Amino acid sequence: MDTAQQEATARARELQRSWYGEPLGALFRRLIDDLGLNQARLAAVLGLSAPMLSQLMSGQRAKIGNPAVVQRVQALQELAGQVADGSVSAGEATDRMEEIKKSQGGSVLIPSGQTSSSGGAPTVRRVVREIQSLLRSVAAAGDIIDAADALAPTHPELAEFLKVYGAGRTADAVAHYEGHQS
Repeated sequence: MDTAQQEATARARELQRSWYGEPLGALFRRLIDDLGLNQARLAAVLGLSAPMLSQLMSGQRAKIGNPAVVQRVQALQELAGQVADGSVSAGEATDRMEEIKKSQGGSVLIPSGQTSSSGGAPTVRRVVREIQSLLRSVAAAGDIIDAADALAPTHPELAEFLKVYGAGRTADAVAHYEGHQS
């Protein structure tokens, strides 16, 4: 990729961050992980072609042009939160994804930190994902691991935090979070 392409991709990701709260690649990867999907299935549920989803994830395209797709992304974020907190089973989630696939809707995507499926306190998984999103918005996983390795000799707990939340799996970060509460 040449410098002009790299700059265009960086600009697109910054636009995505301002429009959607984070780069779409991070958001879509989290939905894929949390809902047990692959890219083709996510594209089908959202009503996008697989190449379009790939372009949005990679930053080759910045904006979701169809308001109904934006609304489906929001619905999937809420569903992922419900699956994470156990209020929706995997089987129910599959049925709900079929409903979401058929839905039409508005053009506003609310950043994930501003929604709550219960209307009450955010779930542990949602809190963890916000921490992960924030860390991953400031540095790539490899850079976070390098920083953690540099901190490890003098600040092992902080190094562990960076590795778990900045480069680890959500399930591991949830376990870490729950183990450090109280």
